Amino acid sequence: MNFRYSDYSIEQLHREIGNLKEKAQKAEQLGNVSEVQIYERKMQVALAYTINPDDFKKGEIYQLKMEPGYTFKIDYINGVFAWGYRINLLEEVREEIEALPISLLGKKLA
Repeated sequence: MNFRYSDYSIEQLHREIGNLKEKAQKAEQLGNVSEVQIYERKMQVALAYTINPDDFKKGEIYQLKMEPGYTFKIDYINGVFAWGYRINLLEEVREEIEALPISLLGKKLA
């Protein structure tokens, strides 16, 4: 029986994140790079459900945890995903909008 992360309790989410971390480590030991990426992405989504989306606001810019050199400007929040635009060190804004789990957003920039 499959549950959606939105149905999980915080304890279940933390347990799931631990299980995914274990699976990612095993996949890494076996050299399955794409499998590692899948588990890491699932971990980020599960982790996003442990964070309050109300802490993130439209128009604010955040550092990206996994990608130093990039920031992310929020256009809107939908559930635990921030929709917006990636900005590089030269302050060039990517044209296409993208959705990121809020767990990937780091420190808010002034």
